[in-house]
Amino acid sequence: MNNNAMTPVITIDGPTASGKGTIATQVAQKLGWQILDSGALYRLTALVVTRQEINEDDMAAVAQAARQLDVRFVDGCCLLASEDVTQALRAEEIGLLASKIAAYPAVRDALLARQRDFRQGAGLIADGRDMGTVVFPDAPLKIFLVADVQSRAQRRYKQLIDKGVSANLSDLLADLQARDLRDSSRAVAPLKAAPDAYTIDSSALSIDDTVAQVLQYWANLQN
Repeated sequence: MNNNAMTPVITIDGPTASGKGTIATQVAQKLGWQILDSGALYRLTALVVTRQEINEDDMAAVAQAARQLDVRFVDGCCLLASEDVTQALRAEEIGLLASKIAAYPAVRDALLARQRDFRQGAGLIADGRDMGTVVFPDAPLKIFLVADVQSRAQRRYKQLIDKGVSANLSDLLADLQARDLRDSSRAVAPLKAAPDAYTIDSSALSIDDTVAQVLQYWANLQN
């Protein structure tokens, strides 16, 4: 994939379970653009670390695993060396490990160029935690999507229950609070809104309303 600085990018950053992935997917569909789920790259790394029994505290070894990822996104699925690992990436333990290793500077460096390579075609919707601040600081539209932690815990709980996965709401709430603290306080690329980002609080908004708001911001830039 070739980097194309002329390709427009909309970044959607925000905390865990704020709805970034859902909103990014629908906005991409509406505009006919490519999509980058940056969090999936960290979860993929976490999956490889787990499967290969790499010491998760060995930053250099984890970074090496990140550099060697054989990954493609096809029709909403995430392929690791041609294996569809979309569902495996959604396991809570993989998400927790991904949050931990995402704080490693060497891992973030290993994945930075790969993320920028997704900038191609008609446009790119990039969702994550540092898309607007670090990966695509020149993006013409940056969204910072937030929701109160109780709403996010309820959403995650419903997602897991709907998939037939047992879940405890209190545990999910505690996990989200811990992730928020870790993501916002890490030394490298902490979770924060870019100075020129539009903040959308989706706590009381439907998915359609949130998507419409993002598209309206984009339409305003075209006038």
